[in-house]
Amino acid sequence: MRLRPLPHLALSIASAIALIPTVFMLVTALKAQEEYQADKTGWPDAFVFDHFRQILFDTPIFLWMANSLILVAGSVGLSLVVACLAAYAIARMEFRGRDAILTVSTALMAVPPVVLIVPLFVLYTRLGLISTYGGAILIYAGLITPFSVYLLVTFFRSLPQELIDAAVMDGATHLQILMRVVLPLSLAPLLTLVIVNALFVWNDLLMAVIFLQDDAKKTVMAGIAVFQGRYNNQIPLTMAGMAVAAAPMLILYLTFQRHFVRGLMAGAVK
Repeated sequence: MRLRPLPHLALSIASAIALIPTVFMLVTALKAQEEYQADKTGWPDAFVFDHFRQILFDTPIFLWMANSLILVAGSVGLSLVVACLAAYAIARMEFRGRDAILTVSTALMAVPPVVLIVPLFVLYTRLGLISTYGGAILIYAGLITPFSVYLLVTFFRSLPQELIDAAVMDGATHLQILMRVVLPLSLAPLLTLVIVNALFVWNDLLMAVIFLQDDAKKTVMAGIAVFQGRYNNQIPLTMAGMAVAAAPMLILYLTFQRHFVRGLMAGAVK
């Protein structure tokens, strides 16, 4: 019993450390440029909200957000469809090579996206997919699908076999079992994948800069990166942009926080 406060203390310290970048971002965003240059880490003498006004009204940040939302919706939706079908086949169907497919899919999670840039850029240039939403969606869907398959396979295997057997006895096909039995029980891991994958696509900068070169199709992160250079590296202004950009994903996470935690634990206990 005496040791119980120690884990809580450790978690509190870890949480405080994790919040430092966010607090620094918000504090810096509320500083005047001159005050930031004089004292980069101190608390502002007075909160300045003009940087947020400039971000919201003097930049096309809502266009950038709309572009990011298109990529998030397209890539996450496509990935979930493919991952659900693949995970069910691997977890609940008998066929030669299914373990090898899962092994290869899991191994793909270790491949850094940067090694794919050159071959993808050459291929997309030949196919005319540079600066297209469809091309970017395919890239992001390919990057996030391996983890989605892995998580769903783990969860699908944890479901009671009796449920599947009962559906088979009622004459249900595999697709009907997936749609009517498995997926309704998989809300937590599915929402977890939506949150994790949406965060990845929304926050990505590398692929967005390389494969979406049209200014009208810039994502929010690519737009802020360019915006920073155009405004002479004004850090408080950039931090305000980052705070605004982080708001949608923060709201998404807070809305489905409980499902997110349950989804991460999915399949851990049968």
